[in-house]
Amino acid sequence: MSTPLSRNQMAWRAAQDLADGAYVNLGLGMPVLAANYAPAEREIFYHSENGILGVGPVAPSGRGDPELVDAGSQMVTLRDGACIFDSAASFAMIRGGHLDVTILGAFQVAANGDLANWDALSSAKGPLIGGAMDLAMGAKAVHVIMRHNDRDGAARLVTECSYPLTAPGVVDRVFTDLAVLDIDQGRLLVREIIPGLGHDELAAVTAAPLTFAPDCRALIAPDLDNGN
Repeated sequence: MSTPLSRNQMAWRAAQDLADGAYVNLGLGMPVLAANYAPAEREIFYHSENGILGVGPVAPSGRGDPELVDAGSQMVTLRDGACIFDSAASFAMIRGGHLDVTILGAFQVAANGDLANWDALSSAKGPLIGGAMDLAMGAKAVHVIMRHNDRDGAARLVTECSYPLTAPGVVDRVFTDLAVLDIDQGRLLVREIIPGLGHDELAAVTAAPLTFAPDCRALIAPDLDNGN
């Protein structure tokens, strides 16, 4: 039986694709966890939009500094040589194209790379744009971490987004709890799929046509787990 990846495993998988020397912004939620799983042999400079370059792992429980937080008010740590600056400098970095990758969460991603991550049209939770539009347009590459389906089972990978767009055609790669997919010339190209899940089963929980890469392989992550 196939077992979907946990939050930590999804973040681990996203971190493995980051290149040595990359400047990487981490969005709120699951993307922040990627800082815990940077490959030890690579030097990766994590950026938080509230004004940190050189974000380290999430602060251990009970040992964080309440005055050292990321853009989502989560207590973080600093790497040696980290820099702290104001929001104006941070967004100059984002809008100036100085970030190699941003890792964001999303409500929906369309097959053509459209991103919707700021408003799910929920009466219980209002829209929250933050810096997502700037990041989506300013970073050289946009990677997304999200569950393959929402809590009601609806697909988040779709032919066309039904939620308001954050930015059109910007997503390059998506990491879900079931697969790793690239946006490739207007199609969803499956690069990896969790063991035990068939191609037809993945297609059945996706609301856009899938193409499977000839070298599509098993999506295997270490057992990290603090929870799902």
